[in-house]
Amino acid sequence: MSEEILINVTPRETRVAVVENGMLQEVHIERAAKRGYVGSIYHGRVSRVMPGMQAAFVDIGLDRAAFLHAYDIMRRQDGESSDDFSVPQISDLVREGHGVIVQVIKDPIGSKGARLTTHFSIPSRYLVLLPASKTIGVSARIEDETERARLKEMVQKSMNPDDPWGYIVRTNAEGVTREALADDLAYLSKLWAAVKTQMLRAEVGTRIYEELSLPLKTLRDLVTKNVEKVRIDSNEALQKTLTFARQFLPDWVEHIELYSADRPIFDLYGVEDEIQRALDKRAQLKSGGYVVIDQTEAMTTIDVNTGGFLGHRNLEETIFRTNLEAAQTIARQLRLRNLGGIIIIDFIDMQDTEHQRQVIRTLEKSLSKDHAKTQVYDMSPLGLVQMTRKRTTESLEHVLCGPCPACSGRGTMKTKETVCYEVFREITRAVRQFEAEKLLVLASPSVVNKIMDEESAAVAELEEFIGKTIRFQADEQYSQEQFDVVLL
Repeated sequence: MSEEILINVTPRETRVAVVENGMLQEVHIERAAKRGYVGSIYHGRVSRVMPGMQAAFVDIGLDRAAFLHAYDIMRRQDGESSDDFSVPQISDLVREGHGVIVQVIKDPIGSKGARLTTHFSIPSRYLVLLPASKTIGVSARIEDETERARLKEMVQKSMNPDDPWGYIVRTNAEGVTREALADDLAYLSKLWAAVKTQMLRAEVGTRIYEELSLPLKTLRDLVTKNVEKVRIDSNEALQKTLTFARQFLPDWVEHIELYSADRPIFDLYGVEDEIQRALDKRAQLKSGGYVVIDQTEAMTTIDVNTGGFLGHRNLEETIFRTNLEAAQTIARQLRLRNLGGIIIIDFIDMQDTEHQRQVIRTLEKSLSKDHAKTQVYDMSPLGLVQMTRKRTTESLEHVLCGPCPACSGRGTMKTKETVCYEVFREITRAVRQFEAEKLLVLASPSVVNKIMDEESAAVAELEEFIGKTIRFQADEQYSQEQFDVVLL
């Protein structure tokens, strides 16, 4: 498995594409006017305490107040059992108007503000520093017990015994040398010392620590042993990236190169086309089947259909093959579209329990490449698969798209016929309330055309009923659902 990372930089936007075996797997977008906040530390002010929710709203200088739960202030200490631990009342932990130092753990999503914590974590290439814990943990994705023990021992030996903090060893650390871990430890110690100094100086409402820019964060988090090249189409961004790599990833400097061809970098491997397809509700399967992906505020639902796939043997085998292919496609689409939260998958009904088990196993195996934490549950009696995917940033659709001005994001519009009858009802209501000699109706061309053509007889009847003349005028600026009845 070979990977390439393509970085497209423009003055107001940076985009990163992760391509695996020639196929786009992930897209990350950062805009100058709206950078992500996850990982950044702020000196905020408590704007409201909500005892009923065991939470507080904190003003950290964003458009909406951020959310801080009592559990994200008080957590179990190392060695403390869950039976001995209880979360105090939020009103005992914070007061309205008081300052509090917090870190963003989830960006504002939809109508919800950012999610905060007072338990800081500072990541580097191979480690995550935990200032409030003495624990040394190892990522669960490193499965080899010998390697886990080796990494933990190296961190313990490289640490200063007097340091009052702990670490988590990241997945990227698998197979690295003690020197590489020691360099990360030294970097994190210096960084945390600088952050603590800034905490003492920072005024309420200011940012204390900012997460890395997208190109540098990409290098830190996404470059693994499978990545063959990192291509960047901006010389300025390239130099910053190389400077960062020389300090923290010296072995990867030779893999980073400038892309200077005339053809746009995202035209390689059809990345631009793939991004456009990722905004469609339907994702096509090679067999002829397809999946329909609906993103709502509460959850994401995915429906699997055989489409034009007829199979070669029997119906059960056709359904099984379609579901297997869909499981792989769904795992890729979740990464590509950055879908998170609760996800419900409606696979095509299978009678064979072994087939059901194999589809679930294929889904889990395909999700194992995902950087985000996922959890898949067994198939329900209704044939639905419930799963979760950790969500910290907006989905690709929410980053690139906004609500339709015509339908206000509903996804449907009233038919021309429905609007026609609404116009007739509004005319009747208006003449009963106000005096007028005649009426003018302003509406979209499609509605006016229908009224003047198919509903002309109804208009004549209405004019006779109210005893007034009605004139209709088409206006291109009106959407299909909009209209005005003007009394003249």
